[in-house]
Amino acid sequence: MSEDPRERGKRLSALKALDWVEEGMVVGVGTGSTVAYFIEALAKRRHDIEGAVASSRDTAAKLESRGIRLIDLNAAGDIPLYVDGADECDPYGRLIKGGGGALTREKIIAEAAARFVCILDASKQVELLGRFPLPVEVIPMARSLVARKLRALGGLPVWREGYVTDNGHWILDVHGLSILDPVALEREINQIPGVVTVGLFARRPADLIVVDGEVRHPGR
Repeated sequence: MSEDPRERGKRLSALKALDWVEEGMVVGVGTGSTVAYFIEALAKRRHDIEGAVASSRDTAAKLESRGIRLIDLNAAGDIPLYVDGADECDPYGRLIKGGGGALTREKIIAEAAARFVCILDASKQVELLGRFPLPVEVIPMARSLVARKLRALGGLPVWREGYVTDNGHWILDVHGLSILDPVALEREINQIPGVVTVGLFARRPADLIVVDGEVRHPGR
């Protein structure tokens, strides 16, 4: 049976990301199905690196199971490389992330990284962000308040009922947005009281995009 094209794209992109892994570095590692391929590949070079910073408990468990040393971001400080996937990516490297619920820790690690490499299969590419529901992590007591504010912005927020993030918070998935100015919308949503973070990675976009194993430079 031939390999599914999307899975092949994920695997090729994950393998390509090893090109930026250098001896002795601390690698930030994201969350999701594409990153799972990266973890498998990184395990073969686990003795070359100092260790990895995990963006979720799930990722931490995968890294540990493959013998990759975990390093706390507070101890690591700024890191040279962060590798993660995305739910959507526009031509400028701006992303929607958080389908797996790890958006806050992912955003923290991206901010700490000198280089953010986003690995994708071709289905994740879009011209305009918003087809994929935009995740917003919220403090539980603020869920209804934040939902009302998001509706005023033109979105349809749906509570991801029964799901709790690694940080003990809830997620609203906002449907129906056409995100014309991702940086402005990211700023506006982040300013709503009760929002922990929004899954727009626009102010700090990806530095490099790898699609089906091919490297692309945002904006070119």
